[in-house]
Amino acid sequence: MPFFAAVPAQALRPFRQLDRPLEVIRQFTPNWFAVTMGTGVLALALAAFPWRLPGLPALAEGLWLLAVLLFGLFAGLYAARWLLFFDEAREIFAHATVSMSIGTIPMGLATLINGLLLFGLPRWGAAVLPLALGLWWLDVAMALACGVLIPYLMFTRQAHRIDQMTAVWLLPVVAAEVAAASGSLLVPHLAAGEHFTVLVASYVLWAYSVPVALSLLVILLLRLALHRLPPASMAASSWLALGPIATGALGLLVLGSAAPAVFAAHGLAGIGEIARGLGLLGALLLWGLGLWWLALAVLVTQRQAREGMPFNLGWWGFTFPLGVYALATLRLGEALAAPFFTGLGAALVVLLALLWLLVASRTLAGAYRGGLFVSPCIAHLCKKVR
Repeated sequence: MPFFAAVPAQALRPFRQLDRPLEVIRQFTPNWFAVTMGTGVLALALAAFPWRLPGLPALAEGLWLLAVLLFGLFAGLYAARWLLFFDEAREIFAHATVSMSIGTIPMGLATLINGLLLFGLPRWGAAVLPLALGLWWLDVAMALACGVLIPYLMFTRQAHRIDQMTAVWLLPVVAAEVAAASGSLLVPHLAAGEHFTVLVASYVLWAYSVPVALSLLVILLLRLALHRLPPASMAASSWLALGPIATGALGLLVLGSAAPAVFAAHGLAGIGEIARGLGLLGALLLWGLGLWWLALAVLVTQRQAREGMPFNLGWWGFTFPLGVYALATLRLGEALAAPFFTGLGAALVVLLALLWLLVASRTLAGAYRGGLFVSPCIAHLCKKVR
């Protein structure tokens, strides 16, 4: 008898853990956009891998295209939730945890914009630049809104306690610095009038985000010292602290790289050279701070893995921060001509790929069964009604 004949048909049915297929839309939350963040940053990291391996460029581009498709799918599902279940969808703004994941939408889009420059330009030519610029300004608008409106809701509508704080507080704030790094990659491809505007805007976005994120990290340290580790279900959140530090370092590097030519074209050559030097020095300092958080995240993960870490979409928090840190490390290797950074960056890319395989396979299985489609916002609404 074939093996599949002994398997109950119910066990093979997709979304079997949901009451009905429509629950995929009803239970859909922005947490899913973290999948596009992790997939997109892996594509960028593989493209930046210091040694050219056969098939690696094609694999990187394929992952970017996958991220594009996933972003479109998730955007459609989330838009459908607002159309079909408006009253439940708007409860996200009152939820103290899920509301933070709104920041994953602009951050996921930023990885696609970076990939459009990296993979789209060689394939389709300069025709993609207006699209990339338009998407970047859309990304900027979303990042600016997330960065201030979500904290405002924290202050006015949501209930928070220091002992319940996790690094997910960083998600809406970090979106602006991710847009800053993306903008600086766009600058060299723009015309004279546009590149100055985008460069200045990117510096503003960096300042809009990084100091606030570092302030939150101070609070997070206090919370960990006073109340110990978060629950095992939030174990991957310990890696999120690496995200703003790594993105801040990468942003300074790419901004500093683009600044000399742009400022020189506007009669500010001296400022451009200062920006290059400060970018390199600042990135190196932030990289060192990131090394401390990376070591801490590894220790925390080892401890919580021994105690049991239930899988959830939060596991994608392992990928994006590590990916950006790997990119910053490789950039430092180029800027300093330092083999140490290049070798370490390559090792981090390999680790990122292994983590992505683990998390992606478990996500695919969980999505097929339907168990990952859970909206805490609905549970919050039910409790409030009772």
